[in-house]
Amino acid sequence: MKNPIIIKEYDFLHCKEDKSENYIKEKTFNAIKKFVLKNSESAQYLKPCWKKGFGEVLQAQNYVGIIQTKDGTTIEILPKIADISDDENCNETKKILIKMLKTLKNSPFKNLDTANLKTNKMPLLEIFITMFLEELSKLIRQGLRSDYIGREENLKYLKGKLDINEHIKRNYVHKERFFVKYQEFLSDRVENRLIKTTLEFLYKMSHSTANQQHIREFLFVFDDISLCGDVKTAFTNIKINRQLAHYEQTLLWCKTFLLHDSFTPYSGDDVAFALLFDMNKLFESYVGHYLRQKPLSVKLQDKTHFLAYQNSSGKFRLQPDIVITRENKPTIIADTKWKILGENDYVNQADMYQLYAYGTKYENCKRLYLIYPKSDVKSVTYSYREDLNLTTLFFDLRTSSFVDEETIDFLR
Repeated sequence: MKNPIIIKEYDFLHCKEDKSENYIKEKTFNAIKKFVLKNSESAQYLKPCWKKGFGEVLQAQNYVGIIQTKDGTTIEILPKIADISDDENCNETKKILIKMLKTLKNSPFKNLDTANLKTNKMPLLEIFITMFLEELSKLIRQGLRSDYIGREENLKYLKGKLDINEHIKRNYVHKERFFVKYQEFLSDRVENRLIKTTLEFLYKMSHSTANQQHIREFLFVFDDISLCGDVKTAFTNIKINRQLAHYEQTLLWCKTFLLHDSFTPYSGDDVAFALLFDMNKLFESYVGHYLRQKPLSVKLQDKTHFLAYQNSSGKFRLQPDIVITRENKPTIIADTKWKILGENDYVNQADMYQLYAYGTKYENCKRLYLIYPKSDVKSVTYSYREDLNLTTLFFDLRTSSFVDEETIDFLR
């Protein structure tokens, strides 16, 4: 198995040959740079900049995941997490990342189970491929869906219904033939075509001998099924109903691999494959999921209020990450921020204004929170006015809980 190049947030890639760490070939470097620049307006996955001794580099930002180039080079970008040093094994970081991915809505990751996987030795892409193959194995055990599919063919024997007009037109000379219409009960449905197309795609992407072998075995099962031409249209034509419920997770994986735009859209063909996640959204999803396990009424991404109104029409919609309502108690509003605060870092001024807007628009709101990943900084409280305060909280990704949770009264 070809080992990926692993970097963490804010590490960088370079093509300076005499500097071995995070080195990639110049051709690979330029392909990734083109990919980054082409998508810079929608998201900055890596930032082109200069480093002394290295020249031009590509510095990771707050997007994590996988980039695989056409020459087979795989770059893994992992989150930077407090208490996990750069020298430590990446196993712990991957486990935390997968736990966060499991909380994403409308994604195939919720069933990820890495208990039996050696995640420290397995690249992220191979982990995802393995999980897809396990999901597909469950589907096949339950049975592939088949349907009556209409056929039109010019045969040497009569089958189904003779199409008189086409028969006369095509077989004026060939009297021995019959142009017929008939139906066959086949598995060549759009859902199965998408799965086979995904298998063919992953066979080229995978560097794992075990995964490639399993893919070949599954392709044998799908031998009579054709490949899917227009993938985007195919997905729009699928309607998950009770008969197709066991397909849902597998098709989510197919969408992830074939469209790779379920989470972070990108354009261009400079790289073979990319699956990237905004850590801001991942952190928000993870903290929100944690709070929903508590005996609290939690709404995520609430859209109840606007900042201002013009002729009774709302302008500038407010959308706090977390709104907690409790019977006969003040409303609590929180925003998550993926930023490891240092001792000399301050809360962003724009965040202070934003939270103040939330606090003034939501009735009976007296307590606001900014939630950051764990760092060495202590919680602080700011007062907007006598009855409206903002407090910083810190969430420990390793323990999946708030730092000093026992002191946070609304969690008790």
